[in-house]
Amino acid sequence: MVGTVPPVTTVPFPRRPLESSDQVRRWYENELGWPTVPAGPGSPLRLCVGPCYDVLDVPLEAGGAGLRHLAPGSPVAVQGDRMRLLLAAGSAEEVPGVLDWLEWGALALDLRTLGEGGLMDAPPPPGPGAPTDVVRRALLPGATGARGLAEPGPTGSRPTLAGRSGAPRGAAVWLRPPVPGRETEVSLPTLSALGGGGDAPDLVRLLDTVATWCHRLRLRACAQPPVCP
Repeated sequence: MVGTVPPVTTVPFPRRPLESSDQVRRWYENELGWPTVPAGPGSPLRLCVGPCYDVLDVPLEAGGAGLRHLAPGSPVAVQGDRMRLLLAAGSAEEVPGVLDWLEWGALALDLRTLGEGGLMDAPPPPGPGAPTDVVRRALLPGATGARGLAEPGPTGSRPTLAGRSGAPRGAAVWLRPPVPGRETEVSLPTLSALGGGGDAPDLVRLLDTVATWCHRLRLRACAQPPVCP
């Protein structure tokens, strides 16, 4: 005798977390006016670089040393062992010329820029549960305000966010988040601030500082004894 087959019960899929990709996208596009690229399944939302800002991507220590040149409202993001400093739109094209003028152009520096057409992972917006404050304490031990990061230890290891910020390993987070309702763009470093008025930070001073630290980190890495297998 063939038994009856029990009815199939449809189990609803679990709801997405409150901080969903759609909510993050609306925050960036509606509150800040920053264009985004929709995230695919399992992928983070991406921010479109160029229309509102460019990005300077440097090691954590180099970026931390450059924080003192930024305005209080200058947004700064961190992902892994990299720091992303937001620059005025169009600044990415100026960076190579400025580095040449500062006599850094002939050296290999661990410094990258993102300009028109570039993409960066979108950190979660600040708010309850956001890792920003934890990240700031982890990256700036013993520092006050925006004086910079602690130097790496004798092994040359760099601080990372893994296990310290509460964010997934490798996720982007805001160290200094943008603030809706304020003119974020006027707080971004720009070449036009050199010798001029206004409150915009000077891109030349910022690049000179981060380039110096990038070179210092490279020399330090070259001085380390080789690791034997």
